[in-house]
Amino acid sequence: MNRLLEVRKLGQQIWLDNLSRSLIRDGHLSRFVEQDGVAGVTTNPAIFQKAIAEDRYYETDLAALKAQALSAEARYEALVIPDVQAACDVLRPTWQAAGGDAGYVSLEVSPALAHDEDGTVAAAHRLHAAVARDNVLIKVPATAAGVRSVERLIADGISVNVTLMFSLAHVDAVAGAYVRGLQRRADAGKEVSGVFSVASLFLSRVDTLVDGRLDAIGGDALALRGRSANATAKRAYAAYRARFHGPEFAELRARGARPQYMLWASTGTKNPAYSDLLYVEPLIGAETVNTLPDATLDALIDHGVVASTLASDLPAAQSQYAALEALGVDMNAVGERLQSAGLAQFEEAFGKLLAVTG
Repeated sequence: MNRLLEVRKLGQQIWLDNLSRSLIRDGHLSRFVEQDGVAGVTTNPAIFQKAIAEDRYYETDLAALKAQALSAEARYEALVIPDVQAACDVLRPTWQAAGGDAGYVSLEVSPALAHDEDGTVAAAHRLHAAVARDNVLIKVPATAAGVRSVERLIADGISVNVTLMFSLAHVDAVAGAYVRGLQRRADAGKEVSGVFSVASLFLSRVDTLVDGRLDAIGGDALALRGRSANATAKRAYAAYRARFHGPEFAELRARGARPQYMLWASTGTKNPAYSDLLYVEPLIGAETVNTLPDATLDALIDHGVVASTLASDLPAAQSQYAALEALGVDMNAVGERLQSAGLAQFEEAFGKLLAVTG
């Protein structure tokens, strides 16, 4: 049994949270796609920083770029845009077979633009044009400025992966921006069926932060550890179903608009006491994506238990939230703190990346 293909039969796409020239040139990505049904790729500054610093295939091109009068960021883009294009080409048959519902590769705007709406919109258009592939997603953070830019980009027909979401408030704001962007596009008489978006909800970091607070409280609170992230995902999926399969989206759906799929991100388990598939096995459901780092992908292939689990235990998820609220744990405040920390982490990784290409 190929567990990745079994997951796909249940309506969930498995994407790879990694990209490098070795993956492309040594044929690993092609094998994942052709044999295992991997249906997309996500990237971020930390992934590219590691790839460029460690992957031998970058050495010659980086040396040549350093001989040119370019900025460090321009050199970085000159290195990674061909990788994104190559990955898009590997996944194009998947994209074609799925009618545009799968087969995407994500490329992120600079973390320095996280609070710059106009800068984000301009960078997204520039990167989209530079990659020049129908199946590229431009990654935009779910900051206040990022959410406003998502509405504008969707209205412009740019497909988007909205990243660094950590709370139900983020989920609601991002979905609202997506729907408004589609409506603006429809009102302008433009085609809406060619626009695609995913909303990336980060999971493991939620448990790391909340568990720390539960440890400090002690007592009965300890029984709540390791459950907050998946409770957030299950509630987010319920909200997705209500919004995109309800009356709010009905008219747009009739015009060919696609729902904005939920994507589970940060799915590598950080606490060694927990299952290595804690953020995979309980979250398998239709019209969703789970993007996995290499180790988690290997674990799923090796010993994953595949079943449709995402829509189950919603009352337990709601009870988890009620218990956290009773203990004074504000999950929206947790989300804001984690988003700020995530932005800082990506900025640090991007700085290290530019130090390599500078």
